[in-house]
Amino acid sequence: MPGLPAMNLLRRIIFFVLLFLLSATGAKATHIVGGEIFYDCLGNNNYRVTLKVYRDCLNGIAPYDNPASVGIFDVNGNLLDTLAMILPGSTNVPPTINTPCYTPPTSVCVEVAVYVEIKHMPNIPSAGLFLTYQRCCRNNSILNLINPGNVGSTYQIRIPPTTQALCNNSARYNNFPPIYLCQGAPLVFDHSATDPDGDSLVYELCSPYDGADAANPMPQPPAGPPYAYVPFLAPYSGGYPLSSNPALTIDPVTGMLTGTPNLSGQWVVGVCCKEYRNGILLCTNKRDFQFNVTPCPLLTVSSIPSQTIFCAGFNVQFLNTSFNATTYLWNFGDPNTLADTSHLVTPQYTYSDTGHFSVTLICNPGTPCADTNTTNFQIYPPVAPSFVPPIGQCLIGNSFNFFAGGQFMGNGTLTWDFGPNANPSTSTNLDPQNIVWDSAGVYLVTLTVVENGCTGVYTDTVFVYPTPTADFAATPLYGCVPFTVQFSDSSIAGTPLQYLWNFGDGNTSTLSNPIHTYLNVGSYNVSLIIATSNGCIGIDTFLVPNMVNVLPIPTAGFSVSDTVVSIFSPFITVNDLSLNADSCVMNFGDGYSTTDCNSTHTYWNYGSYVITQIVYNQFGCSDTAHITIEVLPENRFFIPNTFTPNGDGLNDLFMPAILGADNYRFMIFDRWGELIFDTHDTFQGWDGRYKGNKCQEDVYVWKIEYKNVVDSEQKTLIGHVNLIR
Repeated sequence: MPGLPAMNLLRRIIFFVLLFLLSATGAKATHIVGGEIFYDCLGNNNYRVTLKVYRDCLNGIAPYDNPASVGIFDVNGNLLDTLAMILPGSTNVPPTINTPCYTPPTSVCVEVAVYVEIKHMPNIPSAGLFLTYQRCCRNNSILNLINPGNVGSTYQIRIPPTTQALCNNSARYNNFPPIYLCQGAPLVFDHSATDPDGDSLVYELCSPYDGADAANPMPQPPAGPPYAYVPFLAPYSGGYPLSSNPALTIDPVTGMLTGTPNLSGQWVVGVCCKEYRNGILLCTNKRDFQFNVTPCPLLTVSSIPSQTIFCAGFNVQFLNTSFNATTYLWNFGDPNTLADTSHLVTPQYTYSDTGHFSVTLICNPGTPCADTNTTNFQIYPPVAPSFVPPIGQCLIGNSFNFFAGGQFMGNGTLTWDFGPNANPSTSTNLDPQNIVWDSAGVYLVTLTVVENGCTGVYTDTVFVYPTPTADFAATPLYGCVPFTVQFSDSSIAGTPLQYLWNFGDGNTSTLSNPIHTYLNVGSYNVSLIIATSNGCIGIDTFLVPNMVNVLPIPTAGFSVSDTVVSIFSPFITVNDLSLNADSCVMNFGDGYSTTDCNSTHTYWNYGSYVITQIVYNQFGCSDTAHITIEVLPENRFFIPNTFTPNGDGLNDLFMPAILGADNYRFMIFDRWGELIFDTHDTFQGWDGRYKGNKCQEDVYVWKIEYKNVVDSEQKTLIGHVNLIR
């Protein structure tokens, strides 16, 4: 195709730039990028030991060990013997990458040395022998380790005792992983191993062992077990060794290693192959290697997001997270039709039946760099259980039956939860019978259905009604006629009630909390009848004898000597006419009161006054009577012409005698017209002083201003007074 050579050249340039960046920080790195050790039993306690060591021959500094020292240890780390393995030479590992659309760079250099030696082993102790090789160090640029340039490697394998396996051969890996991974491109790699004995093999991601350090990079002999793990940098670990979505995983049965790396860089990954015979773990081949994740511009990647919504019905909206694609071919994996394909970017499809379906998306189909992704989808109807709650029952003799309904297939588990007050409290039956509650109340019943990996929950209520019991209270319970009482229902019932109150005075009510007024003195029996028409149907009566006591009141009454008087004769005489009273209060309306209901009162100002009588009996009951008195205004004025303020108590004040005046003002002036006295109080006179000093004998001018309350006329009077001492 036109343009492909230029595109491939661009990809190579970008790849080399990334490679340079990855290796630039590794100038001090040595060489270890992976390895493993395994053995074959040749009989008579002779074993062929194979050690594979992978080295970065581009950035590595130290050469391969010659010889490579393998220690033979017991389980406690005691050195029993050593094996010196002569370097047979090394070969380059062909550079590989996890996509056919990118050619890995030929200048990338990874080499492997395969050491093979035959060794007659010491007697194998009960815990087995351990073969160990150690080396330092790893590349400085590794992202998932702490201080990776000082982290070494340990490759170890166990020879089990003859009591577990006679002349055992250990498992060994079939393939070396690709050296490079395209960022965003799925990895599917067969990381399986072969066991010559046909033992059971189980695979898992695991933490590699740390080993020698920079101070002693190739120990001879190596240190004995146990061994520390490499120090992972959070959040990475042996089970999550690199940034990937979906995460890097290995099938425990097949050894298929899958994931989609999403962050460029160098990563250390460890894989363990555990060898079992008759359920006994014989040994573990722990191999580690280095992945180099690099961006691959313009790489077509097919990606179907994993299913997140389950049991949602037969219609599915598919999402598409592929990139660098222009055309698409979907196959929805429906075996019941040939029309289960689409060329849309994000299609919808309605399945004809339930089940598990392999959905395939090919991006840029028919082109050299088409990419395919297959994801499993589970199609099931929604799980939506329900039930019709049974009609409520009385507590006595209650027994409820249930039946599960709603939408579910019935191939899962079903659980009822009736709560701790029920017997039984749970059930797994489709139609549980004879569920009994031990007390009245409103109870939640929950039905849970779990099927096809989905859970549906439905909750409703069940009513267990108490037997209706009438009860009530009242406040107050005694008082003076007319007496009003508030009645309050406190009956026990689980459903709405019908009421019939009898207040004992011939009156009734059907309200729940009535208010009633008693108009006659006496003691009254009160009863309440309640009735229920649903729930726990029944009738009950509650009677309280002599519950309400209504007390008598006295009768207020009095007479007055006159209801209209003049301000010049403002005297009123009160005569008590009340009946059955033990005490009395008279209020005359002008601020004065008395407990003598036969009394005389004088008013000092004209106006209208209400005389009120309040009488009380022995029970504290009261009655009130009122009479209105009118005090008529009149105008009278007199003023002397001489006064003698000499302190003898006679004629010491000069003041007018005036009645029926409003807006009053009384003023005194000396012969020069200076105001020396001024008041608005009709009861205040002049004492012959000015500013505290006695005034001399003389003739003084007085002036009075006021409004006549009788005719409302404003008046001004002026005269003279003689001050004589």
